[in-house]
Amino acid sequence: MAGRAAPTARRTRLGAELRKLRERAGLTTTQAADLLGTSAGQLSNMEVARFGVSADRVRVTAHTYSCTDQALIEALVDMTGDRRRGWWEEYREILPSKLLDLAEIEHHGTSLQAAHSIHIPGLLQTVDHARAIYRQAVPEISPPEIEHRVSYRVKRQAVLYRNGAVPYRALIHEAALRMRFGGPAVARTQLQHLLTLSEHPHVSIKVVPFSATNYPGSGQSVYYVQGSVPALDTAQLDQSHGPVFIDAEAQLSQYRLLIERLDAAALQTEQSRALIHSIAQEL
Repeated sequence: MAGRAAPTARRTRLGAELRKLRERAGLTTTQAADLLGTSAGQLSNMEVARFGVSADRVRVTAHTYSCTDQALIEALVDMTGDRRRGWWEEYREILPSKLLDLAEIEHHGTSLQAAHSIHIPGLLQTVDHARAIYRQAVPEISPPEIEHRVSYRVKRQAVLYRNGAVPYRALIHEAALRMRFGGPAVARTQLQHLLTLSEHPHVSIKVVPFSATNYPGSGQSVYYVQGSVPALDTAQLDQSHGPVFIDAEAQLSQYRLLIERLDAAALQTEQSRALIHSIAQEL
């Protein structure tokens, strides 16, 4: 097994899932290592992604742990495949690693869903809107880093335009549409950009209006990336110190329910478009 100084998000998740399988089997690291014919140290390194894992190793490990979920096993095997690093690696020494992890996770997602109450989702932001947001960051970000973050965000948006783009759904509260980051002209262009994107067949943009009689959740932004099987889904939460990733099934099920309830509270697509257009006309 080859060592990796900086494991990718995909490798890290693979190791974490193998650890979950071991724990579900009720095995300690030492017990599992004995069954697999390896050392506890090597097994621990595999689970924390210090070493790469082969497809055969994943299958043997899953069998040893009595995992019968074939779809999950094959999904884990697939994660051992292409080891080339993506475009985000050019930012490895420039931006926080969690931001790079986000780009990698969404690159491999099978559907993307965002729920925002104050900000426009990152994949839908214009360059000027994104720059205005970063200029208000606390702690303050230097001008060069702002430009790095803006260019990184724009490159992430390619996931919406690539061949075979996956479904993307954004649930945006009306409050976010009325924020004037960067001034009226920037805000108007941003709203027009949303209208343009909403015409893409794989993009759904729906608005939760002020008139909605319910708004589930605490208003926290949630980005939900669906994996090849539900067990490999990821929820990402925005925090002032950076993105936080959630992969525990109990929490994932809560965020899936939250997004569905927000969708039920939102206007239908054409009504949402009409509201966005109306707000843009007021600027």
